[in-house]
Amino acid sequence: MSEEQGQRKKLRIGDVLIQAGLLTDAQLGLALQEQKRAGTKLGRTVVDMGFVTEVRLLKALSEQLQVPFIELKHFKFNQELIQKLPETMARRYRALVLAKEPEGLRVAMSDPLDLMAMDALEHHLKDRLLPAVVREGELVETLELVYRRTSEIASIAGELEEDLADSDFDLARLSDDSNTEAPVVRLLQTLFEDAVQMKASDIHIEPDEGVVRIRQRIDGVLNEQVMKEKRIASALVMRLKIMSGLDISEKRLPQDGRFNIRVKNRSLDVRVSTMPVQYGESVVMRLLDQSAGVFSLDKTGMPADLLARFRRLLQRPFGLVLVTGPTGSGKTTSLYAGLSELNSPDKKIITVEDPVEYRLPRINQVQVNAKIDLTFARVLRAALRQDPDIVLIGEMRDQETAEIGLRAALTGHLVLSTLHTNDAMTSAMRLIDMGAEPFLVATSLNAVLAQRLIRRICENCMEEYEPALQQRVWLESLAGHSLEGRKFKHGNGCHHCNNTGYRGRIGVYELLEMDDAMVSALRSADPETFAQAAKRNPNYRPLANCALDYALAGVTSVEEVLKVCATLTDSMEGAV
Repeated sequence: MSEEQGQRKKLRIGDVLIQAGLLTDAQLGLALQEQKRAGTKLGRTVVDMGFVTEVRLLKALSEQLQVPFIELKHFKFNQELIQKLPETMARRYRALVLAKEPEGLRVAMSDPLDLMAMDALEHHLKDRLLPAVVREGELVETLELVYRRTSEIASIAGELEEDLADSDFDLARLSDDSNTEAPVVRLLQTLFEDAVQMKASDIHIEPDEGVVRIRQRIDGVLNEQVMKEKRIASALVMRLKIMSGLDISEKRLPQDGRFNIRVKNRSLDVRVSTMPVQYGESVVMRLLDQSAGVFSLDKTGMPADLLARFRRLLQRPFGLVLVTGPTGSGKTTSLYAGLSELNSPDKKIITVEDPVEYRLPRINQVQVNAKIDLTFARVLRAALRQDPDIVLIGEMRDQETAEIGLRAALTGHLVLSTLHTNDAMTSAMRLIDMGAEPFLVATSLNAVLAQRLIRRICENCMEEYEPALQQRVWLESLAGHSLEGRKFKHGNGCHHCNNTGYRGRIGVYELLEMDDAMVSALRSADPETFAQAAKRNPNYRPLANCALDYALAGVTSVEEVLKVCATLTDSMEGAV
């Protein structure tokens, strides 16, 4: 070992780069000055200064040290080996145990010349350390994925169960904000940390007979952790009610509240909904990351031609633009992205929401409150007396709200709103079904944007596959032509995607702009004629075809396309 360490001591990263012809003496001198000023490592400094790319640097190190350079995104991890190194050490020394080899443990390191890190890791692992060089950014991202909090959650849950058995419910302890070491506080903090790490949109706490289920919605799909400590559910619910300002004595009725919490340097707005169920109270928390800010329209995933058309619609001085889709389809994200583009000093924007999801500067946002009769309709009437240019209505829920919104669109305001319908074609008729006058819908409605969120195939375990014959026939029917020779992909499942084969989501859209034929059909309240006119519009392209485009491009799987079409079947049949 001493001979090995001696060899390492002779190596300095600056000398390695000069020997490899990647750095000049002058550049090294500048980099050393910058390193001294910034206090960063020399390797990071030369990369940040643009003297050498990270990959070239790591390959030079790999050759000089005669150790492998590994792309972590293609690596199959062993969770048992990973756990040999505590998360704190892994993060501190930027290291990750990859494999057990005959000579020792293969460990990924962002800086294999860090002797102090090497010594500390060997001392802890009690085995010979065989370094491998990896990209630092890739390593940090991988650490977020492999060190999940599930075992920690289970451990704290057991501790809380014992605490409750000893003292039963001590309300003072559950409501004491200063007691950050209390098991219930640590359990909730760990739950939120795990949810942020996995990019979960919701956390469900569900008491069942003899167990508690904690589920996270990740990329639209629930992931479950079952715990036998059933008593913890009541403590968690009570603590969350206290944090949300809800009535802790009321367990028979549903309640809604919200609170803000900082998790991993992020500001989370948490919307809490409680509901009485057979074995206690179920809690669902919607997590809104205020630190991430609002999406821009460019990042929503809209195809370029559709995005340009949608932007033109947002620049119109008046009229109604509807965004439709089921719950969780990203409607609010699209509307907020549009609002952020429209948000300028020369425009007065008022939103009427239930609840206000993201806080935007300069925009007047009002949250409805049914308890004090502050309804959508009442706020909307008041908003129109506030001289707005643009009005956003969180959702058109009833006839009164729909008619006020339509009249506002008719009298010189740009109105944006959402509607819970399956596709663009059925949305205009839904307004008429709600009781709005057909002539009002026909003259006020500019366009309808329908959308869904579909899962992206994980890039780390993506592979080609052949769809079943029945699926291929169906896809060709959807495309309207032969797909002979076209390749499809799916995810095989890996550590990066939690063995789901998917990682992240992307939007699929259809945009229906009103033309003369559609307006005429709306005036007559004729759904069949309206559907036929919509299909004849040259700019209209259905949601299912947008999803198919992504499958043909290898972004999503055939199964995700089938899911989109399954939600459209009823409305498509009704529209034909």
